[in-house]
Amino acid sequence: MTVLLVAHGTRRPAGARTVRELADGVAARLGQPVTVAYADVRGPTVAEALAALPGPVTLIPAFLASGYHVRADIPAQVAAAGRAADVTMTPALGADPALLAALVDRLAEAGVREGDAVVLAAAGSSDAGARAEAHAMARRLGRLLRGPVPVAWAATAEPAVAEEVARLRSAGAARVAVATWLLAPGLFADRLQAAGADAVAAPLGAHPAVTATLAGRALTWVGAAAG
Repeated sequence: MTVLLVAHGTRRPAGARTVRELADGVAARLGQPVTVAYADVRGPTVAEALAALPGPVTLIPAFLASGYHVRADIPAQVAAAGRAADVTMTPALGADPALLAALVDRLAEAGVREGDAVVLAAAGSSDAGARAEAHAMARRLGRLLRGPVPVAWAATAEPAVAEEVARLRSAGAARVAVATWLLAPGLFADRLQAAGADAVAAPLGAHPAVTATLAGRALTWVGAAAG
């Protein structure tokens, strides 16, 4: 199979490096090359990448939520490239329970302590289903931490992360930590750093749980298409 990993896109070089690390991690698990394209902001675009790839293609959207880009934008780009017939698109990562390990490890790396109030910070979306996926992951994290984990947003939705951090402090939290529900560095991750929390976890990046889940999407959907 030919594999294309599609990320959102960022102008930050660190974000692009992270996407390449994700693709390399998936490639190592699949035992074959993985090409990178971007849905927005930077190239190569989906159409540009597909123009150089033989079919059939398995397209993996590296998104933590099934919002506009996953539901509408990327499929439209595939169709506009004339490749709808030979491109199979897997589901986005969503609230996959396997990603909980990545969240927990990133919190530990950030120095989160037992008893810290934790807020899950996501990119934000106008799509109700995408917001529901973030809330589902927050509930999983809350069960593991044995305490409530509210959700806040870097953009689009409310409450904003800084507002939720302030609310937790006013409710008596001695320390507040941010669990970053983002894949790569960029503008949104910068906003979390400026939200006033005592500890902010790094984006999930190329954590083994992320690359394993992305590779599993490709293998599952290729098998389903073959069957």
